[in-house]
Amino acid sequence: MLSTPVCRLLGIDVPVLCAAFGPWEEVALAAAVCEAGGMGSLGSAVRAVPELKEQWAGLRRLTDRPFAINHTTRPFDEEAFQATLEARPAAVSFHLAVPPDLIARAHDAGIVWIQQVSDARQAAEALEAGADVLVAQGGEAGGHSGDVGTMVLVPQIVDMAGDTPVIAAGGIADGRGLAAALALGAQGVLMGTRFLASAEMSVSDEWKQRIVESDAVDAVKVINNERIMPPFNRPGSFGVPRSLRTPLVDALREHPEQVDPAETVPRVMEAVRAGRGDEYLPFTGQSTALVHEILSAREIVHRTVREARTALEGATRAVHH
Repeated sequence: MLSTPVCRLLGIDVPVLCAAFGPWEEVALAAAVCEAGGMGSLGSAVRAVPELKEQWAGLRRLTDRPFAINHTTRPFDEEAFQATLEARPAAVSFHLAVPPDLIARAHDAGIVWIQQVSDARQAAEALEAGADVLVAQGGEAGGHSGDVGTMVLVPQIVDMAGDTPVIAAGGIADGRGLAAALALGAQGVLMGTRFLASAEMSVSDEWKQRIVESDAVDAVKVINNERIMPPFNRPGSFGVPRSLRTPLVDALREHPEQVDPAETVPRVMEAVRAGRGDEYLPFTGQSTALVHEILSAREIVHRTVREARTALEGATRAVHH
């Protein structure tokens, strides 16, 4: 096993966290990651509270291991957040803004707070607000991310964080990424794109196949996404999503005025709720270049840890030559 202090804090065996995929259903994936010793996550976006409660109950039937429930500010849903606190997950993860009031409420409920940050300003806010774990997410990441690269951001945040553990995210899809993160002072990694292309993830096979076949340059920032994405509804929110190219992504970039929100939004949301949506917005990070096959979540976790050990041993040998 490969364990770091953050593993004890989160109650997990290995320092590998799975990203929350917003509105996409990922109960089976989260359970598999938890059972493999990592930390699974469930998103809460655009789902009604009864449906979320069903997902949480379903996950608890599949595993008694700790998991995280994610919330964002695009938009933030108070009812879903209150239900989350009552459900008492091991952790709440949050990104796109730092909410001191919500962090305090989670702590009052005895829940660990994992705050994703994409620059030094957000990290300072998160540390001041008492976040228990920081996820330093580089701009290579899929979904919403900032502009600073992971190799710069992680050591910068580690230097700021003191005793608060830092997890690295963005551009990481294998054990070499975990080894690099540890070398930069992080205590683990959070991976999204690698777990999207897993056997257990409920998205379409076409999306998974595109991840396997795509290069880093195929994962682009979705310019003018505000025409069709929900608005941010908390102060300090920012982030532009990264996705593989589609006709919609290209149209938003080149001819945003031709994209009609009234017609497009319902169509996209209906597809997303059905586990599709990849024909419109297949959120994917640059680490798509490192994903060459669809694997089980268990194999992804175990292989990542195994490869990290090998990479760290290799680096040690290289230094001693």
